[in-house]
Amino acid sequence: MDKLKYAVVLEQGEDGYIVAHVPSLRGVISQGKTRQEALDNVREAVELHLEMLRAHNETIPQEDDVLIEVMG
Repeated sequence: MDKLKYAVVLEQGEDGYIVAHVPSLRGVISQGKTRQEALDNVREAVELHLEMLRAHNETIPQEDDVLIEVMG
């Protein structure tokens, strides 16, 4: 099975937790006390989401985000 790659957006939540969501996978969101915990948690959420899609013979979304770099 090929590895899939998805962009993850991290944001500081109002409660101090870091919120992570995957724009290409609607509804996949998680959080953590640290950046790494948020990434670990959202990775698990993605895996579970894809498992559910496969179980229902639904299409697995491919990454469609375009990442750009700008001078800051």
